[in-house]
Amino acid sequence: MAMRLQQKSIVLAVLTIVTGVVAAAMAFHGKATWLEAASFVTGALCVWLTVIENVWNFPIGLLNVATFSVVFFKSRLYADASLQIVYFILGIISWYLWLYGGERHTALRVGLASKVERLSLFAATFGLTIILWLTLSQIGGSASFWDAITASISLAAQWLLNRKRLENWIGWIVVDVIYVPLYMYKELYLTALLYLIFLVMAVMGFVQWRKTWRQQHVGDAVLSVVPQEAAA
Repeated sequence: MAMRLQQKSIVLAVLTIVTGVVAAAMAFHGKATWLEAASFVTGALCVWLTVIENVWNFPIGLLNVATFSVVFFKSRLYADASLQIVYFILGIISWYLWLYGGERHTALRVGLASKVERLSLFAATFGLTIILWLTLSQIGGSASFWDAITASISLAAQWLLNRKRLENWIGWIVVDVIYVPLYMYKELYLTALLYLIFLVMAVMGFVQWRKTWRQQHVGDAVLSVVPQEAAA
C-alpha cells in the first residue's frame, strides 16, 4: 500500500512539473500570456497539494485564484472571474477549518456529506445556475449557461472541500469535464490543458481520499471495540 501511495505521489509530482515546462514554453512562444502561465503552474501545484491533504495548498491556491480572476475577466467569462474572488475568501476560511475545524479544534479528517447536505447543495446549485445564467445573458457574458453552471457546481465543490468531504472531488470532476471544451472554445488553450490535468488529478484525489476515509472508518471501528473489550 505504501508503494502504491508513493507511486501516486510520483505521478502527481510529474504532472505538476510537466505543467510548469509546458506553461513556460507556451508563454515564451507567445501561445499564452505569462499571467495565464503563472495561473497554470500554481493551479496544478495547488491541486497536487490538495490531493495529498497538505495545507500549503491554501496559500498557493490564493495566488492562483488572484491571477485567474484577471485571465477570466479579460476573456469575458465574468462568472468565472467573480468566482475567483469568492474562492479567495473561501480559501482563507477553508485554511482555518482544515487546521482547527475538527473535534476540539483539531485538524479535519476526510468524511462524507450527509443526505441533507447533499440535497441542500443540489438545490442551491440548481437555483444559482438559473440566476447566474439570466444575469450573465443580460450583461453580455460569453457562453453564459456553461459559465453559470460551472461556477455554481464549483461553489458547491468548494463548500464540500472546506469541510473535507469526499464528494468534493465528484464536483471538480464534473466541472473539469465541462471546462476543457469551454476554454478551448475561448482559445485559452493553456488553461484548457491545465483543466485536463486537473481532471486527472481530481480522479486521483477521489481515489486517494476514499482510501483514506475507509482507513479512518476501520480505525474508528477498532477503537470503539477495544474499550468495550477492556471493560469486559
